[in-house]
Amino acid sequence: MAEKSPRRRMLENSLAEDPSDTFLRYGLALQCLREGDLQEGRQRLLALIADHPDDQVAAYQQLGQSYLESGDTALAEQTLRQGIVKARVRGDAHAAAEMEGLLDQVG
Repeated sequence: MAEKSPRRRMLENSLAEDPSDTFLRYGLALQCLREGDLQEGRQRLLALIADHPDDQVAAYQQLGQSYLESGDTALAEQTLRQGIVKARVRGDAHAAAEMEGLLDQVG
């Protein structure tokens, strides 16, 4: 893997100061995915979901999209379906619709 970007190092440093900051945790996970570090990004999203299963609807969407992009349709479908349920419970019709759109790509 290539050297970490300055943005990723900044996010890691900020998160070290406040490990409970869900916004930083999510941002770092996305930055890892952007840099092609799928394993690290996915692990960070999974940890965020495990710690906040009902609050992190966007993490389900990003994780599901990551699986879909790499061709892991079974995990994409499972993750997106879980995220759709969480989004509906939270009343987030927009997120649910976006994940349903991604789910349509699984088939």
